[in-house]
Amino acid sequence: MNIYILRHGEAELVADTDSQRALTAKGREETLQMARWLAPQLQGLDLVLVSPYLRAQQSWEVMATCLPAPGAVQPEPELVPHGHARQVADYLQVLATQGVENVLLVSHLPLVGYVASELCPGLVPPLFVTSGLAELVLQQGQGRLIRMTSPHDIV
Repeated sequence: MNIYILRHGEAELVADTDSQRALTAKGREETLQMARWLAPQLQGLDLVLVSPYLRAQQSWEVMATCLPAPGAVQPEPELVPHGHARQVADYLQVLATQGVENVLLVSHLPLVGYVASELCPGLVPPLFVTSGLAELVLQQGQGRLIRMTSPHDIV
């Protein structure tokens, strides 16, 4: 399975609650930049798993303008900043056994780094910049980090 883990784009610092923080103009632009870069590399998307928080939902909306239409988009309550990385990794493992081939996960720090670490034994949780993307391959239950890319890398 190919797993693409995206940290949401830059968000406003202040909102009534953390879950209601919206993307900034820069966050939208950098997320769009990443979507344009990723699109020609994708064979397709079977599933998109998205945090219920506004900034992650908006990041997916921006990505969706450039990426192939996924088989399904699923809000995932565990994809919040302090969600349970082990549960998310276990769910991805189950999806892999069901034949799901390409998954995009849109979430937050620190969870994105912990999920990558849970999937790839021995990997120190990587830091993600806003709109940063990690590409992993999951084969026979073992994850391997292929690369990390940020908007600054593709200018």
